[in-house]
Amino acid sequence: MGQTAGQSAQGDGPASRLGFRAGEIVQELGWDEDCDDDLRIDIEDTTGNELIDQGSGEVADAVLQWWRDDDGDLTDALVDAVTELVPGGVVWLLTPKVGRNGHVDPSDVADAALTAGLSTTTTVAVTEEWSGTKLVAPKG
Repeated sequence: MGQTAGQSAQGDGPASRLGFRAGEIVQELGWDEDCDDDLRIDIEDTTGNELIDQGSGEVADAVLQWWRDDDGDLTDALVDAVTELVPGGVVWLLTPKVGRNGHVDPSDVADAALTAGLSTTTTVAVTEEWSGTKLVAPKG
């Protein structure tokens, strides 16, 4: 926890460190100009697929949800994020780091996830500007 996902000598980029694998379909939600393009490209390179938009008609193995404090209702966004997600799929909620414009309090993330029927499992520093929180549907 707290380790920055970055390129290593073994080519272990942020996408593979977040658990993305070849062949996976990843849906991207909440994109804006402040999103980290290097991370997006690394995910596409790792999976071998372009990121898909909501409503594409494809079921996703994972969702990449960019979220800022002023983006609206996080619970609603998380409920929407799982509508085209395979059972057992994950949502990576990316929020600006502490002290950055748009930072989201971790307790707000936890509350919204719980209300949306998700559990928070891991929070990592994904890039210089963004933290990632892994959300999953509870087992059982």
